[in-house]
Amino acid sequence: MKKLKITYWIATGIFSAMMLFSATMYFTSPDMAQTFEHLGFPDYFRIELGIAKIIGVLLLLAPFSGRLKEWVYAGFTINMISGSIAHGAAGDPISAVLTPLVMLGILAISYGTLQKLDEEIESAFVSQLTGSTS
Repeated sequence: MKKLKITYWIATGIFSAMMLFSATMYFTSPDMAQTFEHLGFPDYFRIELGIAKIIGVLLLLAPFSGRLKEWVYAGFTINMISGSIAHGAAGDPISAVLTPLVMLGILAISYGTLQKLDEEIESAFVSQLTGSTS
């Protein structure tokens, strides 16, 4: 379980740091504002997405599991896929198309290890309740 926790926290930490970095850039970088314009998005969407990413990271790092966290993972998944499609449709370089997909892969590692951790914790809890040592 220790290896699983380390993998989870590395993947979640990398993903969260990148989302906080991009959210910060949404608010501070004129180049990022131009990128949103280039992609055909209204300026308010840049602010809205920056706020959503910050809230999403806070919820991703919060010590709970359940339906709300599932929605956080779903929201980030949609964001990463949509970002890749938007860059591809705008004719941007392949690096701009692939970067969100790489981040999606890191998010998938975070999600997968979280699911395995939850299963192991639940299994250990059930074993304690029933008195079995499997």
